[in-house]
Amino acid sequence: MNNSWNKIIYKAASPIYDSVFNAGMFRRARLNVFGDAPFRGGSTVLFVGVGTGADLELIELGHLDITAVDYSRDMLKKAEVKFKDNDIRFLEMDAQNLSFEEETFDYVVASLILSVVPDPGACLREMERVLNKNGELIIFDKFTPPDGKLSFGKKLIRPIISALGTDIGVDFEDVFQKNNHTMMKIEDKPVMMNGMYRKIVLKKHLEQ
Repeated sequence: MNNSWNKIIYKAASPIYDSVFNAGMFRRARLNVFGDAPFRGGSTVLFVGVGTGADLELIELGHLDITAVDYSRDMLKKAEVKFKDNDIRFLEMDAQNLSFEEETFDYVVASLILSVVPDPGACLREMERVLNKNGELIIFDKFTPPDGKLSFGKKLIRPIISALGTDIGVDFEDVFQKNNHTMMKIEDKPVMMNGMYRKIVLKKHLEQ
């Protein structure tokens, strides 16, 4: 996968994205992840890879200072139309190179982004960088089992799925171990497809 190819893929997918990834089991999984989201009133929240804004539909927006970024202009346009009456800042941006100062946000939300970017480690480092001390990173994505091993069938179809703009072979434990410096895991639970999709919450240490 690379950014240029992903931009093409998600331009093509933008008209039908909601009908697949904001419906059925994906909708139920998102409700599972964000139904008890701990956003405090007045908090600054960054949505990384916001897509068409599916996650934004599930939270109370009025009391939050929200910034939402995506690499696909076409996906962002869908979200902007949905939330034209809100004060959300929508920005076209590479999740692997966020244009924000260090410790800018109280919460960072990363839905289905670590399995999409070419370098998930760089993406995780950037989200950690812009997260305030004592802030939380909320992740919803698909990963390999905790032991990092893919089934034979998934190994066979991984190249095909990667060509469609996403990767089923990201080992979160490996990415976290190699790229995390200040965060600890406070939640990790399966939400869909027998644990392939997980909700993971990381908290940044107050002292570094």
